Amino acid sequence: MQGDALVVRIPAGGIDPSWLARPLEDLERAAGAAVRAMRVESPPEWRWGTADAAFLTRILQRIGAPHGEFTVQGLPRDLHKLLALARTETSSGTPTVAVTAGFVRRIGERAMERAGSLQQFVNLLGQVVVLLPRLVAGRSTLRASEVLEVLAECSSRALFIVGVVNVLMGAILAFVGALQLKPFGAGIYVANLVGIASARELTPILTAIVLAGRTGASFAARIATMQGNEEIDALTTLGVSPVEFLMLPRVVALSLLMPLLYVYGCALALFGGLCVAVPLLDMSAVTYMTQTQQAIGEAHFAIGGLKAFAFGALVALVGCHFGLRAERSAAGVGAATTSAVVVSIVGIIAVDAVFAVCANALDV
Repeated sequence: MQGDALVVRIPAGGIDPSWLARPLEDLERAAGAAVRAMRVESPPEWRWGTADAAFLTRILQRIGAPHGEFTVQGLPRDLHKLLALARTETSSGTPTVAVTAGFVRRIGERAMERAGSLQQFVNLLGQVVVLLPRLVAGRSTLRASEVLEVLAECSSRALFIVGVVNVLMGAILAFVGALQLKPFGAGIYVANLVGIASARELTPILTAIVLAGRTGASFAARIATMQGNEEIDALTTLGVSPVEFLMLPRVVALSLLMPLLYVYGCALALFGGLCVAVPLLDMSAVTYMTQTQQAIGEAHFAIGGLKAFAFGALVALVGCHFGLRAERSAAGVGAATTSAVVVSIVGIIAVDAVFAVCANALDV
């Protein structure tokens, strides 16, 4: 110590790295003495390294003097800037608190954003329910061509992909079931497995997921494009409700047509299981169909059809919701489409879990 200045003398070879492990009390700093400056004395041939920078940083951190009230002398310009940066980031615990506060704030903002999105979704659902009587009474402002286009998009154009998925699903169930049950002489119960699993669970879920990736994404992309082209604003300006004109026909069409697609998918799933089980288990087609008819009860079809109706409404509402909230750009259209598909699939699984709990509670 020299007055209120701390003097650090650098040897010719630079600071020994072992000094980094030594306690700083060896610097002979007077206890409680006020330090206003640090002066570094070094030989002319000194070239600082990482050990020198780390040691000097330790000293500055230990002193803990405010940046504006403390000066450092005798350092090269680049090393001086490095030490100043180190003092700014480690002189107090503020950066850590700021990072923590920023992280918590981001979580809160994301939670508020999700809550606002859920509120808008519930609001859209309420508007659709309120407008249903107008549609039933024939007083809704809908064009026949628009309704027919939506019906075609939700039904006939989706028949091929729905049929392929369900046929393959039934065939896979029959193949796996035959491999497991045939060694026990219970191959006939493959018909029960395929029939009940298809009618109650897999056909409504797979059909809904296919339509979420096809029709729900189409709804979101079309409405998001209209949002970017300001067509929805034009409808509002003309006094036409976008919910009644765009969302209502899509929700109603997909909700009503999903049970029909469910019946179609069930028939093809049973056919796929029949095509695999009959040759694999050496049984006749009549035996297989008779066992299937005995295994599937009315309750299974009722639960599956109700699930299909709920899934159709969910897919249509989610697609319209994200399309309506899309940003007015090409990137917004892609983001809305992706969000609609992802949320629809997650929602389908969640709603199916609710149905499973209710069915178990009702012993159905």
